[in-house]
Amino acid sequence: MSDSLSTIKDFIRFAFSRMNQAEVFFGHGTDNAWDESVALVLQSLHLPWDFDVSMWDAKLTPDECHLVSNTLCKRVDSRIPLAYLTQQAWFCGLPFYVDERVLVPRSPISELIANGFLPWLSREPDAVMDLCTGSGCIGIACANAFEASQVSLIDLSADALAVAAINIERHGLAERVSAFESNVFDDLDDTHLGRYDLIVSNPPYVDQRDIDTMPQEFHCEPMIGLASGKDGLEVTRRILREAEKYLTEDGILVVEVGNSWENLEAAYPNVAFVWLEFEFGGHGVFAMTAEQLKNTAW
Repeated sequence: MSDSLSTIKDFIRFAFSRMNQAEVFFGHGTDNAWDESVALVLQSLHLPWDFDVSMWDAKLTPDECHLVSNTLCKRVDSRIPLAYLTQQAWFCGLPFYVDERVLVPRSPISELIANGFLPWLSREPDAVMDLCTGSGCIGIACANAFEASQVSLIDLSADALAVAAINIERHGLAERVSAFESNVFDDLDDTHLGRYDLIVSNPPYVDQRDIDTMPQEFHCEPMIGLASGKDGLEVTRRILREAEKYLTEDGILVVEVGNSWENLEAAYPNVAFVWLEFEFGGHGVFAMTAEQLKNTAW
């Protein structure tokens, strides 16, 4: 492959053609073959995403040609998400280390963080819980947005928390961001009760039908972060039952359930869920106050 390709531009064009030919699925950071090709080549070469286009005619060394070619083959032939190949993903404008121990960050909650969770939060939260944190991207992005907040990253998976720890250190947030291993709220002690102004969660929410029909790329991700029973709501039900105990009186719960939003409404027909709207795409995220949670029979 690399014998007839020599420049950054050559490899981007070739990657674009190969991905289109192979009908690669996009959904882990990009949504089209061109953006994925640019990201693959630049990230493989450790170049920034906004690398000057006038430099795309720069020739690669033989080692660089081999590196880019090898990354492209893994992406196309094995359908491994690009973030796992480069061990990098972007969320809320921040770079995160990722590998196969965590899901690739892609939640529309990033838009809520950028907007300060307005109008749901009237002030900067003193304490934030990122429940089912995975790589830690949501909680760390919250810590970046709310510079005085203390943030707790909670996850059942010790492997995921090891990745989150890497990201805490990478962003220099060890004084304000802590990670705890817990099966939802089960393993948290009394010191966590009622102390969070915001609990935000992107829990496992994929139902069995979607698991069975997902593109191959998704099966490279840890199933513990995706599957949540037949209707995708096993974890969400627990969050709804228990979250109020961990919120301040004026606290807010924000949860993403993706395509399982219809199952959630069917499961709780008497609850008027407020589904948040997103300017840049995304769906299936609801918000509830501590008072609403307390006054609802779950």
